[in-house]
Amino acid sequence: RKILSNMMDSEAHEKRPPILTSSKQDISPHITNVGEMKHYLCGCCAAFNNVAITFPIQKVLFRQQLYGIKTRDAILQLRRDGFRNLYRGILPPLMQKTTTLALMFGLYEDLSCLLHKHVSAPEFATCGVAAVLAGTTEAIFTPLERVQTLLQDHKHHDKFTNTYQAFKALKCHGIREYYRGLVPILFRNGLSNVLFFGLRGPIKEHLPTATTHSAHLVNDFICGGLLGAMLGFLFFPINVVKTRIQSQIGGEFQSFPKVFQKIWLERDRKLINLFRGAHLNYHRSLISWGIINATYEFLLKVI
Repeated sequence: RKILSNMMDSEAHEKRPPILTSSKQDISPHITNVGEMKHYLCGCCAAFNNVAITFPIQKVLFRQQLYGIKTRDAILQLRRDGFRNLYRGILPPLMQKTTTLALMFGLYEDLSCLLHKHVSAPEFATCGVAAVLAGTTEAIFTPLERVQTLLQDHKHHDKFTNTYQAFKALKCHGIREYYRGLVPILFRNGLSNVLFFGLRGPIKEHLPTATTHSAHLVNDFICGGLLGAMLGFLFFPINVVKTRIQSQIGGEFQSFPKVFQKIWLERDRKLINLFRGAHLNYHRSLISWGIINATYEFLLKVI
């Protein structure tokens, strides 16, 4: 009886979960969540680095998109505006890009993992859906892109001098005014995200094998730059229409097809005229997305 009693006590003790194990199980999810936040942080830092370096190029490009002028004329416009106005309007893109790229990289990683766990579908399908959802979420911050457009347009220089005044000027027109150009932004963000995340891996695999940290950095720069340049060129006409829509304050909300038709007629119905500034955008995107991708991948390894 004593032997049987001891055996039963021993089995009961083994079945009882130790307090220490339970404590570790409670803590580990918290540690994992903290670790997952690095994708958001890396995306944010990569965007800041990019905007600070490439903003003057973006401003030249913006003038070409809005007025259909040549690169030389856009640069002369900025020279006449003076150095004081060169970085005018940088706060909205800093706020917008750091936020949207943090969401782009972070949400894509989180949603991809979530869909892989709960949806039985091919990997390319779940990754595509995750990319579209991340791009759609980015569009929440359209007001920042809207204000950036107004601040960069010299026609509005006498109406407001900073981001706060631009936001205040739109307030009297209602919340909808902040979201002019939402349709082209949704289309651009969703499709470009699918292509960026879908092609980033295959392109890097075809580059020479990296054996050092500097070689990895170069490969990430080339991979991001090539993709950014390609997507920037592909979606350039959409950005032309988006810029025209967002340069307006008040008045009728015109549809994407209607604005596109108006620009098409203004530019003599020539496709090449819709791509004025595309060569500069190609080089800017090459540099920008090279910086973004290289910075993002570098910080992922460091943090």
